[in-house]
Amino acid sequence: MQNIPQQRLAIAGLGTIGLEVARRIDAGALPGISLAAVSARDQARAAERVAGFRSPPKILSLSELADEADIIVECAPAAVFMEIANTAVAQGRTLVPLSVGVLLNHLELIDRLDETGARIVVPTGALLGLDAVKAVAEGEVESIRLSTRKPPAGLKGAPHLVENGIDVDGITAPTRVFSGNAREAAKGFPANVNVGAALALAGIGPERTEVEIWADPTVTRNTHTVTVESDSSRLNMTIENIPTPENPPTGKITALSVMATLRRLTAPMVVGT
Repeated sequence: MQNIPQQRLAIAGLGTIGLEVARRIDAGALPGISLAAVSARDQARAAERVAGFRSPPKILSLSELADEADIIVECAPAAVFMEIANTAVAQGRTLVPLSVGVLLNHLELIDRLDETGARIVVPTGALLGLDAVKAVAEGEVESIRLSTRKPPAGLKGAPHLVENGIDVDGITAPTRVFSGNAREAAKGFPANVNVGAALALAGIGPERTEVEIWADPTVTRNTHTVTVESDSSRLNMTIENIPTPENPPTGKITALSVMATLRRLTAPMVVGT
């Protein structure tokens, strides 16, 4: 078997996604990566969650993660994204962010990558087809649109809904609660539609990427439809994500997407764009 240099992994946030990734790494799912450290708001609870691991990681503060790891997976609340990202970039680490919407408002991080040798690797997450979107973006793209449908409870508390007095508890039929570009969507729904930010970064940017968000009581799965018109292809893609039982707004595929991204970082062969 080919010798694979070991990469140390840190996970910022030990919720639904972070804990699943941590469990898989500790179980040896990725031979080239070892779990070095985790961080969570409740460090005592985090210690309990990893106590039964084969190799329990260190429990650290967010600012300490970059000292212990080569790769940092960010799956924490959007409010602490910059604390994680700044230290990772400053120390030349590979950052795998899930709060991609915040990144759209801090593109200066990308400008610093060459200076420090850091990388930002954005997982596909709960979306699909980013390989095709990146390919068509090498040519001429007329439009990229994302339509997201979620059960109303999955959007509850979003800043856009609060600011506009939209009560999702009273929604009994499919209702469009937002229409705008990806940057506006990321601001109004920072915890709900990171997929729109990832789509924008893969394609034609946040201003030209159109987003609609629907609160839909007729769906039980978070559903995303991407439509692309370009000079090379017409794309129409839909994904229906099965929710995690413990946190319905989060789809099961998101943690798996992180695992696939990490595998790509160490694999001797890579398939796909």
